[in-house]
Amino acid sequence: MNLLIITQKVNKNDPILGFFHRWIIEFSKHVALLTVICLEEGEHDLPDNVRVLSLGKEKGVGKVGRLVRLYSYVWKYRNDYDVVFVHMNPIYVVLCWKLWFILQKKVFLWYTHKHVDTKLRFANVFVKKIFTASSESMRLRTDKKFVTGHGIDTDFFSPVTNVIQKEMSILTVGRISKTKQVDILIRAIEQLPGRTLDIVGGTVTEEDSVYRKFCEELVKNLGVSDRVIWHGPMTHEETRYFYRRAGVFVNVSNTGSLDKVILEALACGVSVISSNDAARDLVGVRHIGVMGLGVLVDAFNETLYTPDLSQQDGRSFVIKEHGLSRCVRVLVTEME
Repeated sequence: MNLLIITQKVNKNDPILGFFHRWIIEFSKHVALLTVICLEEGEHDLPDNVRVLSLGKEKGVGKVGRLVRLYSYVWKYRNDYDVVFVHMNPIYVVLCWKLWFILQKKVFLWYTHKHVDTKLRFANVFVKKIFTASSESMRLRTDKKFVTGHGIDTDFFSPVTNVIQKEMSILTVGRISKTKQVDILIRAIEQLPGRTLDIVGGTVTEEDSVYRKFCEELVKNLGVSDRVIWHGPMTHEETRYFYRRAGVFVNVSNTGSLDKVILEALACGVSVISSNDAARDLVGVRHIGVMGLGVLVDAFNETLYTPDLSQQDGRSFVIKEHGLSRCVRVLVTEME
């Protein structure tokens, strides 16, 4: 099979989308030729059977120019792919479906977001399947939905013995936004003497920036500036270091879908606390039922003094249900 992938970025150092670099490598093991069209190209180190074509956002190419490049690539390399895999952005299906229909290409979409819009509904009509990480990760009702697991690189996200664990450290990773409820974690730190909170992640929207400023003021007002550390966005290697040294990882996101940071932490052998309903039945996760400050503080104390003994089980679960090699094998099999 020759495969065309369309994605946002090919950049192994990107704090958010750097993980997809490893996905491309894994896909390359299963196909003869892999062509990747990306909105933006950065640093990468990929096998010889991978071709990367950028739409040029990193060089300042405007929207019209990027659209021209998209159609040019899709047509020029039409004989170099049999199957199309669109990663996360249904708009590419909307833009190219007619051309792919004429060329008789099989088209598949990967989508993990609670938002269901017109573009997703439109794409659903023209794709063979919509792949997603968990049943909660894609909310459109369709017979084309196919759950594959998250695709966590468990060779990369793994425990090590040469990193000193800070047992009093609480770690949270991800976008700084209201849905991540960082302010509740800050309030919890006030009631946990000796505990520190490491926050890894950045803002995306203006609303996120306003929320971060609110959280920073809260830190000052509560007098915990010495115990709440803002690390900003990090590469995957830097984030892995924080997973490995954390005493406990916490995710109190109310998005309702399974955040892959939970699985990355489990793969690194960290104790995990989560209020996310999608994590309720995950092996190795101490799930909080009704979210509240007191419940959260109690969970932190319990994890400190009676740590879970199922950390290895948590990693084994991630490998079995959400491992990258397994996920890509399933995707390739379903697309053949």
